[in-house]
Amino acid sequence: MPENATEVTAAGIARLAGVGRAAVSNWRRRHADFPQPVGGTAASPSFALADVEQWLRDQGKLAEVPLRERVWQEVAGHPAGAAQALVHAGCALLLVRDRPTAWLELTAASDERMADALPHAVDHVLTARLGPDTPSVTPGPGRSTPPGTVRTPRTAGSTAPGSTAPGSTTFDSPTPGSAAPGSTAPGSTAPGPAVVHPANPPVAPGVHRTRAVRTPTAQALLPSVPLLRAAAQLAAGIGAGQTFEFLLGRHLDANPRQFTLTPPHLAELMADLAEPPKDTGRPAPDRPLRSVLDPAAGTGALLRAVAGPAALYAQEADAGLAALTALRLALGADGTHSSPPSPGADGAHSSPPSLAVRTGDTLRADAFARLATDTVLCHPPFNDRNWGHDELAYDPRWEYGFPARVESELAWVQHALARLRDGGTAVLLMPPAAASRRSGRRIRADLLRRGALRAVIALPAGAAPPYGIPLHLWVLRRPTPGVRPGPDLLLADTAGLAAPAGEAGGKAAGGGRDRLDWPVVRAAVLDAWRDRADLPGVSRVVPVVELLDDDVDLAPARYLPRPTPGGDACGLGEVRERLAETLRLTTRLTPPPAAPAVPAHRPRTTVGELARGGALSLHTGNAAPGGQGPVLTEHDVLTGADPAGTPFTDPAGTPLTDAAGTPLTDPAGTPLTGPGAPGASPDDPVVLEPGDVVVPVLGGGTVVRVVGEREAGAALGRNLQLLRPDPAALDPWFLAGFLRGTANNRQASSYASTAARLDARRLHLPRMPLAEQRRYGQRFRELAAFEEALRTAERLGGVLVQGMYDGLTDGTVTPA
Repeated sequence: MPENATEVTAAGIARLAGVGRAAVSNWRRRHADFPQPVGGTAASPSFALADVEQWLRDQGKLAEVPLRERVWQEVAGHPAGAAQALVHAGCALLLVRDRPTAWLELTAASDERMADALPHAVDHVLTARLGPDTPSVTPGPGRSTPPGTVRTPRTAGSTAPGSTAPGSTTFDSPTPGSAAPGSTAPGSTAPGPAVVHPANPPVAPGVHRTRAVRTPTAQALLPSVPLLRAAAQLAAGIGAGQTFEFLLGRHLDANPRQFTLTPPHLAELMADLAEPPKDTGRPAPDRPLRSVLDPAAGTGALLRAVAGPAALYAQEADAGLAALTALRLALGADGTHSSPPSPGADGAHSSPPSLAVRTGDTLRADAFARLATDTVLCHPPFNDRNWGHDELAYDPRWEYGFPARVESELAWVQHALARLRDGGTAVLLMPPAAASRRSGRRIRADLLRRGALRAVIALPAGAAPPYGIPLHLWVLRRPTPGVRPGPDLLLADTAGLAAPAGEAGGKAAGGGRDRLDWPVVRAAVLDAWRDRADLPGVSRVVPVVELLDDDVDLAPARYLPRPTPGGDACGLGEVRERLAETLRLTTRLTPPPAAPAVPAHRPRTTVGELARGGALSLHTGNAAPGGQGPVLTEHDVLTGADPAGTPFTDPAGTPLTDAAGTPLTDPAGTPLTGPGAPGASPDDPVVLEPGDVVVPVLGGGTVVRVVGEREAGAALGRNLQLLRPDPAALDPWFLAGFLRGTANNRQASSYASTAARLDARRLHLPRMPLAEQRRYGQRFRELAAFEEALRTAERLGGVLVQGMYDGLTDGTVTPA
């Protein structure tokens, strides 16, 4: 085997062949010629990708390896690691997009010559997008500064260290933990410290002087050349930005515990909350771009959600992640993020880069200490006890009070305010404890008194990790000197909006990421923020004087009690009528008495045999909630709930499009299709069609669900199996009914662990003609309708009982 050949794990082989990992294990046991492991461990061996591909072709299990799978396996098996491979791929993709002619000239050479020539070409595009690799010193007199920044000269002769000879002019450069001589605290009316070129932030201890992405050497690039060629080929089909998104997404999915991600829907909501007023319009030619800073950038999700042209600034403590984020943001730009030329002191025009990403600990060593931005978006680390409490006691950023050691989130809040221009807006994702911990009450009180905190919005549980906690959004605005602070605070609570539509008082209130209806949550939050109106149970504008008590508890739930289930007495009357109607329906649907009969001995078959014969097809769910489109989850099947959101396809199977008419696609840009569609990849979601039968893999007992018009178009979630019968051979209700038999489930389940795992292939069915199947299927359909009526009656009964309790206790209902 060639040295440094790409290796692939069993999971990668399964993805290549479009099968489950169990199938790969079976191949290893049953086929003596299956390739032997070349690396990894005994529990997780790895195999040579070329040998695996050849074996799959020889066995007729693989016609052609999908290009994106080949590229990903090149990344995963890179000798320098997947992260370094992604950096090399991102640099090459940036070159492919920005200088396609130069890329074509490079690829015409041999691998060695290509690797020798790449560093110069890559450095050219990196400099154009991210600034020079070795930034210059702080600009002096006569040098241009970015639009919208302020420089404060101070005369020489000052006692500050680094002062120059009399008659010259220098610029203050504050050091972490102390105020620079000649500068003022953030938020004061005096001129602030100097602001420097976006690509050349002031150098502070712990901050890398160079840009986040270093130009790779020819020696480092040589092993990556096959990967770069393949990535460029994939980019020719789906675009350079989508190619990098696909590869980065795979890397993040493969290492879920290493990264704290901000879901795209939440990132878009935070960016919308920070949008400037609509009447400001687009920047005029002589007006600077809107500047946006993320001081805890992570994977760059928040800055990617910023709409319209903007100058983006990011800082991330992890150097490897900062490089990936810089490339992601650079490749995500569509060419509109370009700064307008700004006149310098000599009359010349300069166009500074509109993207600057730096590495370093933001609180201890701020890379943008002189920057005053329009917007700050931040998802800070939570519960960080090592945020610099001891070193930063006298830092000028603590304008609203020195945060306690346990209040790291309030340190990030004040850092965000310190990096805003007067009137600028910051949106931070916060843990709920930050709104009510007693150790932070003095800082919260000062934020309220000075009008810096404008809104606290409680999100449903499941909005972002940790998914079991209902996180908060804090919207802040830097006070403008001379302007009277706002006298109130907007409090909003959207936890009750997580219940499925049409399910009054449903149990899913705040029911986790599987049940979030983001369009509803987003609309409620934006309406509450823009209108600042009182909406019962959703939002309330509270005067600041009512909040300044001993606790200064800003938890929205304290001021927005959940509405009584069913509403007032009139609402409870409507619930009672619906319950009575449902009970009457239940009575009508009650099955007739069962007639005893002699057990019938029919010829039987298994689902596996039917699948081999073509009477049905089996598919495994792979979709995770929180992405684009609805997902039918295991929880939905067990509780009878409907998937929420916009379907990928209509009930007829026609792909849906967005408002612009563009087909909905996955993160790699591939149109979402059904599992049997031509060209469908193993990673494509399984899109439900009417007549499909869904069976849980774990803990489902005898629960089976037949897909109807309500569920059609949703994606099949994880831990679910789908059986798609041929209507000419099998009736779906007949199939589902016999699959629900208790004895049938027990014999098809594995009890090797504490949780029983169902193998749908081992489920038994009697052999019957189609007409007889439909007769049984009609009876099973009636039983399903009766079960649904019972479930509805249970929900309405719970709403009525709780509503009566609440009404009697709060006085809205009186005893009869």
